[in-house]
Amino acid sequence: MPHRKRSLLCVLAAATLVSGCFAGGQGEGTDRIQLGLAFPPVKAMSPFSDDAATATRMGTAETLVTLDAEGTPQPALAASWRESDPTTWRLRLRTGATFHDGTPVTAKQVVASLQQAKEATPTPRSLAETDIDFAAEGEHIVVVRTAEADPVLIQRLSSPELMILAERAYQDDPTAPNPVRAGTGPYVLTKVNGATSATLEAFDDYWGGKPATPGIDVRFLSEGDSRARALRAEELDIAQALPAGQLGSLDADQLVSVPLPRTVNLSLNQESPVFRDAELRAAARAAVADLDIAKTIYEGDADPPAGLFGPASSWAEKPGYPEAKAADPNGRRISLATYSDRAELPEAASAVAEALRKAGFQVSVEVKEYAALEPALLRGDYDAVIGARSYVLDTGDPIGWLASDLACDGGYNLARYCDAEVDGLIRNAAEISDPAERNAAAVDISEQILAADVLVPLAHEKTRFGLGEGVTGIAEDPFERQIITKDTAKQ
Repeated sequence: MPHRKRSLLCVLAAATLVSGCFAGGQGEGTDRIQLGLAFPPVKAMSPFSDDAATATRMGTAETLVTLDAEGTPQPALAASWRESDPTTWRLRLRTGATFHDGTPVTAKQVVASLQQAKEATPTPRSLAETDIDFAAEGEHIVVVRTAEADPVLIQRLSSPELMILAERAYQDDPTAPNPVRAGTGPYVLTKVNGATSATLEAFDDYWGGKPATPGIDVRFLSEGDSRARALRAEELDIAQALPAGQLGSLDADQLVSVPLPRTVNLSLNQESPVFRDAELRAAARAAVADLDIAKTIYEGDADPPAGLFGPASSWAEKPGYPEAKAADPNGRRISLATYSDRAELPEAASAVAEALRKAGFQVSVEVKEYAALEPALLRGDYDAVIGARSYVLDTGDPIGWLASDLACDGGYNLARYCDAEVDGLIRNAAEISDPAERNAAAVDISEQILAADVLVPLAHEKTRFGLGEGVTGIAEDPFERQIITKDTAKQ
């Protein structure tokens, strides 16, 4: 059935990410919130894993800074910061903040927490290839020094992997800290039942004010259909990441859609026997140009492609670039791969494969879970790959994504793209300190990449929440790091 969706109407500054900008009152709720999350813990909630974002989404752990909708740093446990010189920053901690075990948030413990993250294996993505040191200066000042000037240093500190935990979290195993009763967020994580569920209680001494809900009961449900069914059965109050195919079964007022800085792309392997030919890459791009997977496969709950960067980013101007001449595929055989972890991608692969066949290619399609597919993707085994990828990664900065995914030595360069001129532009952009200028440089660089037809945007994704009756105060965070805030409540 047709439905409308609440949209991201407010600007997500620090206050909105802490207090929530969702329409509705912020009075104290009387019932516990039942939360359904899409990704079960993989390493017992250790921050040195993908579980880090789970902890921040549940409202139990925090970082020194957060990012607003534009990727600009905003205060969290750090109330302010200043640049002492190009390689030294000083962050002043918020006064009155305490850990869930009652110990104070001091510069000494913040530094100890950050140092453990720095020494973790593997190194947190936000600190990778960064020569960085941390030191305490009195009770409330954290000093961060880098070997070279780093224009996005403060943004790095927003990564969930750099959450600040109490000393107790590291006592049993410093390599896998335990956030139970060790965070600083509005809710105390009291119990984790493996990959099944977790329990949180309100932290009345939270620095941001008393939480609106007495507690949160979390269920980890990896199947999107299971989350949707539980929401319809009123077993959940909040269901994360609903698949597009379930949207029509829910009432309009139950749905919240948040545009994400994440694009579904068709990567064309520049080293493959077929797509090393620029005119055949152009033929593939032309073949899928009229596909509207945002309307069909995503059922209107994604945005049509507007370049490498989507409408979640206000700076993302639609690029202009010349389209290369296309050659006749003449029956050339190509392999197309995608992963099944995101429900829409196999359907997108089917649609793309059919369009390529109509254009004259012979296409074989391979679909696997991402973990099984990743080694082959990184080796460049396929002619083409469909994937969904954030273009701001861990720092909210598109230049870092360009370096990772499209530079000659990029660690996630699935298109095997290498252009010396583009590499130079990326290096120059990485030196820019002004965020607006960095973003503008990213758009300019994207025009050359799009003109080369190595990365063909198909859609810009949104995340979709399902809400039960009377639920208010969730964070509509385009970086998907926060869901529960101190104002989340069920009236």
